Amino acid sequence: MTRGYGDFAEVYDELTQNVPYKEIAEYYAKILGDTADVKRLLDVGCGTGNLTIRLREMGFDVVGLDGSSEMLSCAMAKCPDIFWVCQDMTKIDLGEEFDAVISTLDSINHLESKAEIERCFRCVNENLRLGGAFVFDVNTVYKHREILGSNTFVYDAEGAYCVWMNEFSEENNSVSIDLDIFFEEEDGSYTRGGESFGEIALTADEMAEMLGKCGFEIVKTYDYLSFDAPAETSEKLMISAMKIMGCSN
Repeated sequence: MTRGYGDFAEVYDELTQNVPYKEIAEYYAKILGDTADVKRLLDVGCGTGNLTIRLREMGFDVVGLDGSSEMLSCAMAKCPDIFWVCQDMTKIDLGEEFDAVISTLDSINHLESKAEIERCFRCVNENLRLGGAFVFDVNTVYKHREILGSNTFVYDAEGAYCVWMNEFSEENNSVSIDLDIFFEEEDGSYTRGGESFGEIALTADEMAEMLGKCGFEIVKTYDYLSFDAPAETSEKLMISAMKIMGCSN
């Protein structure tokens, strides 16, 4: 399902100013360098392109893909030289095989169900060369249950005020997210907007089983932004996998 994230796109960069994009890009580059000879790279769920652009600056020939035209408009304004593609993550069809595919900043979690995640993995397989790397980060069940939970967060950004409300479901370890966004106008008044979306988390065993079914072998799983083994309280995982075959039926 394609999601617009129109209002969210307008404030995304303001709300993520604390994200260490340079550190994350270097982390991904290190893992990619350890797993494959990567020249041509596909960034799935690239959003407003902050990591895509940094990876290009590091020498990768990178394509950015996202289902939100609003997010991609922001990305294109920053770097029109990158090839930006508006496609659903579950329907990727670029007509070529990349050396590596990445998906950053828990984009995989934003798919709506296990079935959507599997369809995304199958698409990645079809657009990745044999032996190529699939590297991505995901929020854990622990983070969904203990950190995001049914909590409310407030962000006071430049030109906007955002109330972020979560509702956790034990049934499938998902978090329903509602955003109330108030945009400041030139006269000092505010216009109200908003978004509703969600995240779903899989256990490590579920993730490994699904990747295997979709033709991948896990090379390594790390506690995010480190090279340590995951712990029970890890909030996010970095998973490095390799395409070893086409998808099974």
